[in-house]
Amino acid sequence: MANVSVAAEWQLLINRYYRKPEIYQMRWKHIDLSRNKIACAPFGGPIAVIRDDSKIVQLYSESALRKLRIFNSAGVLLSETVWKHPGGRLIGMSWTEDQTLICIVQDGTIYRYNIHGECLDPNYSMGKECFEQNVIECVFWANGVVCLTEAGKLFCVMDFKEIKSFKLGDVGIEAEEELPHCMAVIDPQYIASGNVRVLLGIGEGIVIVDEDEVTHIEGEKVQGPVQKISVTRDGNWLACFMHDGRLVVMNMNFEALFQYQCESALPPEQMVWCAMDSVLLYWDDMLLLVGPSSEDSVRYIYDEPVFLIAECDGVRILSNTSMEFLQMVPDSTVSIFKIGSTSPASLLFDALDHFDRRSAKADENLRLIKSALPEAVEACIDAAGHEFDASRQQTLLRAASYGQAFSSNFERERIQEMSKTLRVLNAVRNPEIGIPLSIQQYKTLTAPVLIARLINAHQHLLSLRISEYLGMNQEVVIMHWACAKITASSAFPDAALLEILLDKLRLCKGISYAAVAAHADKSGRRKLAAMLVEHEPRSSKQVPLLLSIGEEDTALMKAIESGDTDLVYLVLFHIWQKRPALEFFGTIQARPLARDMFITYARCYKHEFLKDFFLSTGQLQEVAFLLWKESWERGRNPMASKGSPLHGPRIKLIEKSHNLFAETKENTFESKAAEEHAKLLRIQHELEVATKQAIFVDSSISDTIRTCIVLGNDKFASKVKTEFKVSEKRWYWLKVFALATVRNWDALEKFSREKRPPVGYRPFVEACIEADEKGEALKYIPKLADPGERAEAYARVGMAKEAADAASQAKDGELLGRLRMSFAQNTAASSLFDTLRDRLSFQGVP
Repeated sequence: MANVSVAAEWQLLINRYYRKPEIYQMRWKHIDLSRNKIACAPFGGPIAVIRDDSKIVQLYSESALRKLRIFNSAGVLLSETVWKHPGGRLIGMSWTEDQTLICIVQDGTIYRYNIHGECLDPNYSMGKECFEQNVIECVFWANGVVCLTEAGKLFCVMDFKEIKSFKLGDVGIEAEEELPHCMAVIDPQYIASGNVRVLLGIGEGIVIVDEDEVTHIEGEKVQGPVQKISVTRDGNWLACFMHDGRLVVMNMNFEALFQYQCESALPPEQMVWCAMDSVLLYWDDMLLLVGPSSEDSVRYIYDEPVFLIAECDGVRILSNTSMEFLQMVPDSTVSIFKIGSTSPASLLFDALDHFDRRSAKADENLRLIKSALPEAVEACIDAAGHEFDASRQQTLLRAASYGQAFSSNFERERIQEMSKTLRVLNAVRNPEIGIPLSIQQYKTLTAPVLIARLINAHQHLLSLRISEYLGMNQEVVIMHWACAKITASSAFPDAALLEILLDKLRLCKGISYAAVAAHADKSGRRKLAAMLVEHEPRSSKQVPLLLSIGEEDTALMKAIESGDTDLVYLVLFHIWQKRPALEFFGTIQARPLARDMFITYARCYKHEFLKDFFLSTGQLQEVAFLLWKESWERGRNPMASKGSPLHGPRIKLIEKSHNLFAETKENTFESKAAEEHAKLLRIQHELEVATKQAIFVDSSISDTIRTCIVLGNDKFASKVKTEFKVSEKRWYWLKVFALATVRNWDALEKFSREKRPPVGYRPFVEACIEADEKGEALKYIPKLADPGERAEAYARVGMAKEAADAASQAKDGELLGRLRMSFAQNTAASSLFDTLRDRLSFQGVP
């Protein structure tokens, strides 16, 4: 009997059954769909209702001000707001995928509302031409719209997330009488080019319009004026209602698949596809279901206005009093409940009934379907998923569980998965929630999107429980709840609100307290934001937020504690820009790490600012070092060698450095060095001016003296020697090698005779040998006082006998050994050194 009562509700269309169960009795009052504009979101979404200002209606006890009301699918009021927007008549409304309500008025202005009736800023315009020509019709798809103006122009917005209006191809309409009879849009996601495609019923045919092209389809393909067009969700099939009352279904090549002759030639108020199998047409008092061939149809009579909402697996039918769902009966349900069915699933369902009545026929049914038991169990599970009635779901799942007990090769998790899915669906189908999803819609929508929609509707508790039940991340739910709580608790004390928030935020490990704190700051609760951000464990999120709410000192402390130098620099640069210099210096002086990092950075890029810092902290020697370094950097300037004016500022910088060093007792050496450096630069500058050769500046004292002698400027060389108190020994070494460099041997000999050299004659010998002038060296070798030095000098000029004689005088056996090695190729010389070495050994000299 149960099977008969279920199947009695079905209607047979050709060879398929359709059912139209009532999902809700609408909870709203005094809502007449015929007096209002309606926008219903797919996937069981909300319903927007506003009085239709294009109709003359009688006002009863209601206000003359129009109100935009938003209900859930059960007619429970979610929000309402007074409509006060200018721009003329409201032309069209629709919900986007993220459940934002789009309202387009006559002048092309786009107003957006969220599910709570709050108008979202900013408003947008379809453009100047729409404003001037007036919009007369809108056709929406998931996230876009095409508008038709009085001048027959088409304008499109492809995505409401980034609203940019553009004009489509020009249809060429010149008179108001030529405006389209109807209009439909193919969703761009189902078109290879990704562009929107508009179908217009114009004249005797159909015009296809996209961004760049206009195509006319006329003649036998269309066969007369088209009054109404409807396209399947995937854009593959087209239903056209003709001027003579024919319903023609064709593919996108305009090849007719079948046609049905309707009783009325008046175009239907609405025409939508019922999934992909049939077309549903609505006139004032009748719904007509046609398809998938022209052999039959199903009629439903209504005594109240209805509104059709196309879904992926059927059509929701909204009336003043109820919400129904028209769908094709699933195969699994047909196999169980069809009158006279003897399928394994039907026998299994019947077996459960006999088992409950303790009838032996239960066992008989099971034996009959033993080989097909897994398929029967699967059919019962599938049928349970497609039911809206909870008791019928339970009975079907009990039948599946009963059959599973006798089947060893069936996936036992299947019943658990379906039970879990149905619990979620039944929870959201509750009239207070009002989201009447079918199982196919749920699978298409996915659980994360469903949870996001529940969150958006502020159903946080249910969202949290579903997330926990399905093993999903609860952070998104708790975060949204916390932000919503802050927004709604403007009069709540910060400390008390903080405790409430922390109690919930602690439920989810790793949750971003910083994001909640940012929302608190945005809501004007800066103190609460500061209290919340204290609980954020991740410095990378905590520190930037502290800066944004003006807690720079705390941010600096947290950044230093984290050890992350990037964060420390982030805070330093932020404070640097916001605070006066002295206040900034005081802030970093108390924190060594921040101070050192600032100094490291400023040494490379901000010398002047660093000097101010050192002066403010009394570190004069550091300022002096900076000045000295700056003088060297100026010296590296390519123009410094040519542009003598640059040397003046350099000298002044070094003199300032000297003065600062002189003020501290610890930097006596640096002070003297800076003083002498300035003096040397001044002399070198004079030399360059006098010689007109830029070769002196930044060379050492020794190099300066040597260069002066090489150039023959003994006067300046003597001056440098006197100014910097160069010792006689150093002077002799420098002058000897300088004269040898220019090979001025006469001057060198004369210099050697001026007085007895304080360094001896070794520098003269070295200079001559290095210049490869052995003859000149022989002038000075005999004058060497040390026989060992004399022996080595003779050896270097290749005079073995003289070297041997000098070594013999030195009585140095080791020296003789070294000299022998240097003359190893000369047999006679080697023999001589061996003889002398043996003689010394005989005398007992080591």
